[in-house]
Amino acid sequence: MKIIHIFVFLLLVALSACATSPTGRSQLMLVSPQQAISASKEAYTQTLLPLQKKGRIDSNPATTARIRDITGRLIAQTVRLYPHTRNWEWNVKVIDDPETVNAWCMAGGKMAIYTGLMDKLGATDDEIAQVMGHEISHAVANHTAEKMSMAMASQLGIMGLAVATKDSGNTGAILTGSSLAAAMAITLPNSRTAETEADIMGIKIAALAGYDPRAAISLWQKMNNVSGNGPPQFLSTHPSPSNRQQYLSGMAHQMMPYYLDRRPRPVYQFR
Repeated sequence: MKIIHIFVFLLLVALSACATSPTGRSQLMLVSPQQAISASKEAYTQTLLPLQKKGRIDSNPATTARIRDITGRLIAQTVRLYPHTRNWEWNVKVIDDPETVNAWCMAGGKMAIYTGLMDKLGATDDEIAQVMGHEISHAVANHTAEKMSMAMASQLGIMGLAVATKDSGNTGAILTGSSLAAAMAITLPNSRTAETEADIMGIKIAALAGYDPRAAISLWQKMNNVSGNGPPQFLSTHPSPSNRQQYLSGMAHQMMPYYLDRRPRPVYQFR
């Protein structure tokens, strides 16, 4: 009976912690978006500090200026579409790592892109905009909080099992801090559903910012073609739905009017 009571409690916790994503999808939210933002801010500093000390952050002023211009245009459109992001402490850093094809955006707009993504892919501005628009969309859709919540739910299950079985050894697996969970969230794979969600949101953000939506197709073709010691790290955390190129092609066609609108594109001014 004790085990039943524990798992009924865990089920009630899960059912009471649901949220809805910008596309209307139901999400498990044991961690609030604000908690995820706070934890991500701390994790961002902890992740970048060792690299900063080695001189591997923003080491090329021209590359940094290029990335800040692209992401500044994306952020301006994101804030327009999703006003709750207006007060985020947006930031982007270029990590000097020619072997890593990766980029990410934590909750609250804390972003990074690796030089390997630009160098190995020969990425154009339009393709970089697709990457960063996709990453920004993960943050806007609260995917960091969602992945932290999934990790917490798993740990709650382990805790319940440990209590029920009096197995103290399992309790050591409980997460030691929210900033650790936030840092882990950028290395954990996204669900296929979350990937599709970020694709749909990101391609619109990029098109509104003046970047060619057709670059989303060429980007993923390049990602799939990169070889060497293994697939890009980006693909390990961003599993590719089997029909991605097909639906991106359809989305690109729909987004073309936004891209072809030649009104001035505002640029977010980083603090």
